[in-house]
Amino acid sequence: MTDLLVPAWPAPTNVRALQTLRTGGCSPAPWNSFNLGNHVGDSPALVAANRAMLRERLPAEPFWLQQVHGIAAVNADFEANLLEADAAIGRLPGRVCAVMTADCLPVLLCDRAGTVVAAAHAGWRGLAAGVLEATIKKMDVPASDLLAWLGPAIGPKCFEVGDEVRASFVDKDPSATLAFAAKPSGKWLADIYTLARQRLQAAGVNSISGGDFCTFTEAERFFSYRRDGVTGRMASLIWLDHQSGV
Repeated sequence: MTDLLVPAWPAPTNVRALQTLRTGGCSPAPWNSFNLGNHVGDSPALVAANRAMLRERLPAEPFWLQQVHGIAAVNADFEANLLEADAAIGRLPGRVCAVMTADCLPVLLCDRAGTVVAAAHAGWRGLAAGVLEATIKKMDVPASDLLAWLGPAIGPKCFEVGDEVRASFVDKDPSATLAFAAKPSGKWLADIYTLARQRLQAAGVNSISGGDFCTFTEAERFFSYRRDGVTGRMASLIWLDHQSGV
C-alpha cells in the first residue's frame, strides 16, 4: 500500500483530500518510487502501476491536467481530461481534482458548506499571474466561505530566485517584500507559502492551513526538481464524498 498524507485542516466531513509522498511505489531511481508523472522519463508501465495503486484509494480516476504554469481553471465535472490548465474545480460527488508537483506549491480549496472543491498548481509564475484568484473566481462562492490547505513545496530557506521573480510579486503588491530575504550573492530566498497566504488573504480567504513542508530538504518524503533535476511527481487530490456536508 502506498504512503499518503491526509491534510490537517477544518474541512467539512464530506470533503476528502490526500497528498501522495514519494514512497510506496514501484518506480526505480531517480523516480523512486511513487512517481505519478508520465512526462518525466519514467517507464509508462510503472507510472500506470503507481496510478493504479493510487486509484484504489479514490472514488474515481483523478481529473489529470496538462499543467503549463498558467492561470486557467477548468471545471472537472464536465470538461475533458488532460486539458492545459493549472487548476480544477469540482462540484459533483466523486469527481477527483488533482495537481502534480515537485517543488511548486499545491493548494487545495473547499467551501465551508462542502459544495465545491478545487486543486491549484501554484508555481511562482502561476502564483504571480493570479492562478489562485482565477481558481477562487471559478469556484463561484464568497471567498470568505473558503478554506485553503497549502501542500508540500520548496521551503523559504531553499527557494533561491532572481530579481525578476521578486519584481513579479512586489510590483503588484509592495507587502510581498516580506516574502523575500536578500542573499550576499545578489539573489533572493523566496517564501512561496507567505506569497500564497498574501494572495489568498487579499482575495478574502481567511482560513489557511498547511504550509510547513519543504520538498527540497525532506528528501525521504518528497520529490524535488530543484534538488534532483530528473525526479518524480507527487499528487495533491481533493473530492466531495457522497455524504452530506458539515
